[in-house]
Amino acid sequence: MRGLPPGAEHHRAQRRPRGARRRGPAVRELPPHPGAHPGVRPVSDARAAAGAVSGRVLLVEADGGSRGNPGPAGYGAVVRDPDTGQTLRETAEYIGRATNNVAEYRGLVAGLRAAYELDPEAAVVARMDSKLVVEQMSGRWKIKHPDMRPLAAEAQSVFPAGAVTYEWIPREKNKHADRLANEAMDAGKAGRQWEPGASTAELEAPADADTGSAPAMPPVAGWAADLGTPTTLVLLRHGETPLTPQKRFSGSGGSDPALSEAGRRQAAAVAEALAARGTVQAVTASPLRRCQETAAAVAERLGLDVRTDEGLRETDFGAWEGLTFAEVRERYPRDLQAWLESGSARPTGGGESFEEVARRVAVARDKALARYAGRTVLAVTHVTPIKTLVRLALGAPPESLFRMELSAASLSAVAYFADGNASLRLLNDTAHLRD
Repeated sequence: MRGLPPGAEHHRAQRRPRGARRRGPAVRELPPHPGAHPGVRPVSDARAAAGAVSGRVLLVEADGGSRGNPGPAGYGAVVRDPDTGQTLRETAEYIGRATNNVAEYRGLVAGLRAAYELDPEAAVVARMDSKLVVEQMSGRWKIKHPDMRPLAAEAQSVFPAGAVTYEWIPREKNKHADRLANEAMDAGKAGRQWEPGASTAELEAPADADTGSAPAMPPVAGWAADLGTPTTLVLLRHGETPLTPQKRFSGSGGSDPALSEAGRRQAAAVAEALAARGTVQAVTASPLRRCQETAAAVAERLGLDVRTDEGLRETDFGAWEGLTFAEVRERYPRDLQAWLESGSARPTGGGESFEEVARRVAVARDKALARYAGRTVLAVTHVTPIKTLVRLALGAPPESLFRMELSAASLSAVAYFADGNASLRLLNDTAHLRD
C-alpha cells in the first residue's frame, strides 16, 4: 500500500517551526479574477444562483457530416441527463447537399431545440467535436461564412442568453451523435428519412463515461490560442472532525460527524484567506455535515450563499465506515485487496467503487462548469472527490488516487478551458493553517 487510501483521514497540517519564515498568503497561486472574456455570455445572477430557473442541467451532444463537402449531408444530436448519463432524446435528419460545417450547425440547432422541448428553463452544456462551431458560438471566433451566420443566430435564439455553455470534446467522445448523423445520411441515400426506432447508437453510455483511463492528450495549457477566462474550481477539503486524527474511514454512509473544535478553527482560517484573495464568486458543497459547516463559515465571510451538490459527497465505504485501515485489513483482507487493485471493486457491504464515484464527480464538475462559466467557484468536498477531479484533470491513471495526500482544510485548484483542456494550479495548500 503506497500512501493513504482516498477517504482515510489524514493528520492535520504541521505548525510552522518557531522562527521559520512564513510562506506567504494562502492561495497565492490564484490571481485576482480578471472578469469574463467579452465573447463569453456570463450566466445571469439568478441563473448562477440556481443553475437554471428549474435547477436542471441538460447535456447536448451534436455532430454533422457531409460525404463530399459539399455533398449528401446529415446531422445527429442527443440530449442526456448529466446525473445518470441516460439518453433523453435523439434526433437526426438527412438535409440533402450541404457542407460539413452547415451540417454541424444544423445538428447543434436540432439538439438545442430537443433540450428546450424537455425543459425550456434548464441550463445546457452543448458539446461538439467541431472546434469551429464551439469557438464561434462561444464568441471567440468571427462567423464569416454567410451560410453559417443565420444558423448561428438560430442556435443562439433557442435558449435565453447565458443558458448554454459550449465545450469542445474529442471525436471519440462524440460517437453517439456521429453515429446518428451517419444513420441519417444512410437513410437519405436509401431515399428515406431517419427514424428514431432505427437507431443503433449506444443509448446507455454518456460521453465521458470512460473515467478509468487517461483521455487523449489535449492541447498543452499555456501554449494554445487564447480561449478566454477559464472556469476555476477551488477545491477545499472540509475541516477536521473527531475521526480525522484517528485516520478512520469516514464516507457518506457513516455517522456524518460534525467539525471538531480544531476543524472550526481551520474553517475560520481558510475563510479569512479566501476573503483576502477576493477571487471566489460562488460556493458549492457536499451535503455531509462537515462540509456544510466548513462551507457555511467561508460563505458567511464572503457574503455568499452555499449551493449543495450531492455529487460532491464522499465515497460510501460500506462496512468500513468508522474503521481504521488496519482494522479493515484485519477484518476484510480480500475485499480490501480487491478494492486497492481495481477501480470497479466496492468496499464490503455494498459501498461505492472508485469508478462509480468518478462518474458522479464528473457529472458534478460538468454541472458546475455549466452554471459558473468563466467564474471562480469554491467546492467544499472530501478527499476522494478532490483527488478524482485532480486525476481527471491530469489524465492520470486510477492508481494515482493513492499517490496524493490532502490535509484537512487544504486548498487545491483546477482551471477548465473552453477547448476541454484542464490545468492543475494548486494542490494541498495549507499555508493558511500555519501560525
